[in-house]
Amino acid sequence: MINPGKIICIIPARGKSKRLPGKNIIDFLGKPLLAHSILAAKQCVYIDDIFVTTDDDDIAEVAIFYGAKIVKRPEELSSDFATTAAAIRHALNNEQVSSLNPTAVLTLQPTNPLRPENLIGQCVEAFLNCKNDIDSLISVSINRHKIGKIKDNIFEPLTYKLGERSQDMIPSYYENGLIYITKTAIILNQNDLFGKKIKPFVVDSPFSDIDIDTKDDLDWAEFIGKKYNSKL
Repeated sequence: MINPGKIICIIPARGKSKRLPGKNIIDFLGKPLLAHSILAAKQCVYIDDIFVTTDDDDIAEVAIFYGAKIVKRPEELSSDFATTAAAIRHALNNEQVSSLNPTAVLTLQPTNPLRPENLIGQCVEAFLNCKNDIDSLISVSINRHKIGKIKDNIFEPLTYKLGERSQDMIPSYYENGLIYITKTAIILNQNDLFGKKIKPFVVDSPFSDIDIDTKDDLDWAEFIGKKYNSKL
């Protein structure tokens, strides 16, 4: 494994969620939703520091309580149209973050609170083992559905041929949102979380489909978390 340099975790957590008010600090299995990602990052020995970028004072208070540092996000980077990459780039330009001179950033979305045990460490190791050859690493899961589109009110398959058996399909994968690891230079210079060379880390887990944006999502995530006895 190559020298990792400094790796920091940045968690984007803005306020003013419309579909699920107070989403990022809503109670999830006994802790604020945001807390699960902070605690997961704290368990990884490769992470040198943890920051939460937010525009919301209540979110900031929760983040500090659970051991993260705060980067205050400006209003223009807190709208529905602001990208995660822009928020992470802003955080990297913050003095307390830039002074660490991190070589890579682990981005964790608070809306994905369930992650397999040791996933973060495994992903960081995979990233470091080929760091010179890639720009980023993202977690993906295999798509087991027959995906198509509707054009001019006609269904057109995209990932398979009509009549094709599932077991004969060419495997396709989806970005599950559990893990993003990116070279700092890519984010700063390209305002991008991915770059051109993206290493996939395949995750086969019931947690891969969890992304909380509505009350129904929250209820389903709690059911899955309890069912599989995730360490929360």
